[in-house]
Amino acid sequence: MKPKHVSPLLVAIVGGSGAGKSWLADQLQKLLGDKAGRISQDDFYRDRSHLPPGRRALVNFDHPRAIDWAALEAALKDCLAGKPTWLPQYDFATHSRLPKCILFKPKPVIILDGLWLLRRPSLRRLFQVRIFIDCPTKLRLHRRLGRDLLIRGRDQSSVQNQFWKMVEPMNALYVAPQSKWAHILLDTPFSKSEVRRLAGELLAQVKS
Repeated sequence: MKPKHVSPLLVAIVGGSGAGKSWLADQLQKLLGDKAGRISQDDFYRDRSHLPPGRRALVNFDHPRAIDWAALEAALKDCLAGKPTWLPQYDFATHSRLPKCILFKPKPVIILDGLWLLRRPSLRRLFQVRIFIDCPTKLRLHRRLGRDLLIRGRDQSSVQNQFWKMVEPMNALYVAPQSKWAHILLDTPFSKSEVRRLAGELLAQVKS
């Protein structure tokens, strides 16, 4: 007799740019060890390699339509069915997808972080745990500067200009309102003891 399939626990971590989503996802994954896998909404940005480099930089990457939602939802449904799924990889320096995908094998807990994971009802209902991180604007800008200058090859003036002209208006319209669909609201900064407690609660849900 085949063992009964148990669907993974899907966890969504949502918040504005620089709120600490990736950090929290990393910490939870470390604490849960081989019980947890990680998927980033960022890797599902639509490929812009068909556009000239100058036009790619003009795309509003802070609007939900920048994401390939059908591909993300299909990947999550594969995971819930216990099936391995291919995940794209996105290169923010070139605004294009890398040619090689990664084969992701479901774990008991699957942690996703992203700006808009709770906006679409069809996607939102897949998450058993929904976390929203609230973080002051100035702190989010400071963190975004550090990330984009170091990791994404951007310059300071372009990062600041994009933040005030695109990121914040889109945050008010599409990110912040998602807090009403969250099961857990976290205020930044949150302590490591809070993260450990949260990891324990997730593990308890898997074991129950």
